[in-house]
Amino acid sequence: MSPRSCFRGRSRQRGAIGLVAAMTLGLALLFALLVVDSGRLYLEQRKLQRVVDTAALEAVTRGGHCQAANTALTYATQSAARNGFSVNTEQTLAIECGTLATGSDNLRRFSVDPSKSDAIRVVAHNSVPRSIASGVAALFSKGPLPLRTGLTATAVAASPSPLAMLTIRTILGEIDSTKSELLDALIGGMLGGNLKLTAVGWDGLVKTEIKLLSYLDQLAVDLLLNAGDYETLLSTAVSPTQLINAAIKVLSKGGATAQVAVQALQSISNISSAAQTLKLGEVLNVQTGASTAGLDSNVQVFQLVQAVAQLANSKSAAAVSTEVSIPLIGKVGVKLKVIEPPQLSTIGNPALAKAGLATGKDQIFVRTAQVRALVSIELPILKTISQLVSALPDLLTPVSGVVNNLLHLNLVGVVNSLLCLVIAPCDNTVLSIASRLDISLEAGSAESYLADYNCASEAAKSVTVQATTSIANLGIGKIDPVQAFSSSAAIAVEPVRLIDIGIRTCAGILGCGPVTLGKGGGLGLKAQTTIGQRTQSLVYPLPPNIGLPAQYQAMSSINILTSLGDTLSGLQVTSYVPPSGNITGTALAQVAGLLNQISGILVNAVRGFIGPLLDPLVNTLLKALGVSLGNAEIGANLSCHSGGGAQLAI
Repeated sequence: MSPRSCFRGRSRQRGAIGLVAAMTLGLALLFALLVVDSGRLYLEQRKLQRVVDTAALEAVTRGGHCQAANTALTYATQSAARNGFSVNTEQTLAIECGTLATGSDNLRRFSVDPSKSDAIRVVAHNSVPRSIASGVAALFSKGPLPLRTGLTATAVAASPSPLAMLTIRTILGEIDSTKSELLDALIGGMLGGNLKLTAVGWDGLVKTEIKLLSYLDQLAVDLLLNAGDYETLLSTAVSPTQLINAAIKVLSKGGATAQVAVQALQSISNISSAAQTLKLGEVLNVQTGASTAGLDSNVQVFQLVQAVAQLANSKSAAAVSTEVSIPLIGKVGVKLKVIEPPQLSTIGNPALAKAGLATGKDQIFVRTAQVRALVSIELPILKTISQLVSALPDLLTPVSGVVNNLLHLNLVGVVNSLLCLVIAPCDNTVLSIASRLDISLEAGSAESYLADYNCASEAAKSVTVQATTSIANLGIGKIDPVQAFSSSAAIAVEPVRLIDIGIRTCAGILGCGPVTLGKGGGLGLKAQTTIGQRTQSLVYPLPPNIGLPAQYQAMSSINILTSLGDTLSGLQVTSYVPPSGNITGTALAQVAGLLNQISGILVNAVRGFIGPLLDPLVNTLLKALGVSLGNAEIGANLSCHSGGGAQLAI
């Protein structure tokens, strides 16, 4: 190879390298332009997204809506203009109102509904110059391409769902030794053991509160459940012992301040059942899908213990037996049974609760327990009741008239009749108290539910609660103690032969013979009456946020004992029971006036002692159970923005 040819080869190589270098620089420049141009479009898209995000948040924060005034459009347009986005032919802004729903795939979806403004969607469109890459592509296209391209950005903003909470509480006042003994019998009996707490111990439970969220978290740990899965926790089977032990663990972390309550709870835990299964969700309700922020509230420890005990008793077939001291009568045995447990507290979205009023879905409500009580007054005690004993002489004359007419006897009402002393022997009417008397009292649940709310602003927020007092059913007569506590049937009251009409023959100065009991029949007693429900709207102005002490209100009180007595006075509570055979309606019609007189006397006698008898039953026993027939004290909390301000949802 000649030197010349070698030189030409190297020259050709240098030309190839230059060509490659030029092509590389051209490609680098092209990619640089592409990167810069793509970055420009990306920044334009980011700018547009920032505009719609801000506009959506402002429209929601300012309470915009899409109805007649369409304030959502006004607020969004103003926000966009402040951020350099003016609406014109090339820049458009579309606003839609509606709701958010989470599908089965756990993804949020926006549904357009101009009548609602739970969420607001803002869609912006902007036309910008096309990229250089598009211009290069236009060189090789057959037809002309537009010089501008469109960018679109979408944002959906929503306010955090409001949260409301209703609670119901027990007012026991100062707890003395008498109340302490009663609470021992009631709470201990419902949990299936013998409880001995001091008045200081019970008072410690009343004055101590426990944070609901901490309690549920501790219970989840004890049950080996996932933390934060409260819906599963509330539906999981748990024993009364586990429920109480969880409270002990939480309060023990608080140091010496809750030591009295912890010691009382330990005593209660020792007598509670570890085998019985309950569900906490039956006394504490959290609306499905509600924010856990609503659980950041406090509950009175006594209420928690009371609810657990009543829930346990409602699942048991056994009734609780105790004694109540009746003035001028003595101690009377009482049996109680919880038919339906209380609903201690409910947390949920008030908007869903209001929307579900017609269907009963997603309701926020609380209720007291439904309780039945049976008082049996035995014959020896009845014979000491002055009202009944003093009524017997007044009944002699009308009763003798009834027996004479119906049985065709010739009885006299008093022993010292001249006929008996002078002319001939005669039969005399003798009245006596013949049987025990059963009194049943059923206190139905007092219920309260959220009917309306207002979250227009923090300064004007309010809650409206529809409160209904419980029904009180009173029965007097003969009652089967087994059937009295059936959860599936109403109480059946049969007439009781309370007054026996005996006959005694007297022969002047020779004296009187023995009394033949029942020869003249008897007087039956049966009464059933009801104090109907009363409904009242309670308005809570500016209720505290959830987590703060609730705002409590009580319904206007009613004197239930007076009401029961007044109702009894309007009833025909007596009936004549002949010794044998049937008495025709015609015969009864002939003595209707006398029977009315008998009824009036006996009603007054019964009214005279039924009030003092029911007073300790209503005011002591039922209040200790958290059941107040006359009134119910309801607490309300409302957080209009439970999670803060408006948030981007999609």
